[in-house]
Amino acid sequence: MTNNNSLLRVEDLKLYFKTSQGDVQAVDGINFELNRNEAIVILGESGCGKSSFARAILRLLPRNVSRYEGKVYLNDVELMQMTDEEFRKRIRWIKMSMVPQAAMNALNPVLRVGDQVAEPMLVHAGIKKEEAMAQASDMFDRVGVSTDFLKRYAFELSGGMRQRVAIAMSLVTVPDLVVLDEPTSALDVLTQANIFNLLKRIKKEFEVSFILITHDIATSSELADKVAVMYAGQIIEVASADDFFTEPLHPYSKKLMASVPRLRGKQELEFITGQPPSLMNLKPGCRFAPRCTERHGKCDQTPPVFNIGDRQVSCWLYEDK
Repeated sequence: MTNNNSLLRVEDLKLYFKTSQGDVQAVDGINFELNRNEAIVILGESGCGKSSFARAILRLLPRNVSRYEGKVYLNDVELMQMTDEEFRKRIRWIKMSMVPQAAMNALNPVLRVGDQVAEPMLVHAGIKKEEAMAQASDMFDRVGVSTDFLKRYAFELSGGMRQRVAIAMSLVTVPDLVVLDEPTSALDVLTQANIFNLLKRIKKEFEVSFILITHDIATSSELADKVAVMYAGQIIEVASADDFFTEPLHPYSKKLMASVPRLRGKQELEFITGQPPSLMNLKPGCRFAPRCTERHGKCDQTPPVFNIGDRQVSCWLYEDK
């Protein structure tokens, strides 16, 4: 059945990188759907392929790609059929944009931040510089940055202000989708809270959809409507935020949640033994099985996706449910 509210749909997306030791299967057959005005959080340990998934969607690919295939639909338009030039002109930073992990690395140190926020309007909308700067000034107001900062350089701003500038730059063309790749990882706790409050307000004001990539479960709950858990290049569980944070299903998800300290109630924190598998030498079967406390004989076979109500989980424990 077609979902009329669907914004982004990904089908069997794969992104492999070529190295001297073999192919790295960073994104390995992901299926995924995001609705309009919805925020989905992608959780997982470092190295599980979260950032590679974002780059695969936005087609920000390095030179050593060995395999890049699948289907990506935005507003029911198939993006993988577009040429790189067509994708750059019609999609990237117009329909989809990105807030990178380190704003200081994304901002040019020799250009004023106001010029950098205005640049997408100059390049993609073809408007005059005065109008673009006026829109940049308006966007600064919306994200809580004084317009006096338009003429400053990135190194003259605090970490929180640089992150707000990066958010302003991603929103200035009013895209349908913004990908946030660890947007608060380098910030203190208070600044993180302020940034997430800003994102919640922007989501409501602009009716924009977010993909938030993070390994910080506590802060991600502030923004999430839906949660997807990623492990070893695959998404292994998808659920609404209410369901997931109340009762995760996959053994890996349970361990992730059990590692988060709680303010109320007595809880003994848990950890996951072992290490994630190498993405170069992946064996058949459940990829979490070597670290799983609930492993059984059938885990040597690759589990399909089981639908549990409105939830999806890739684990043999739910075969009969």
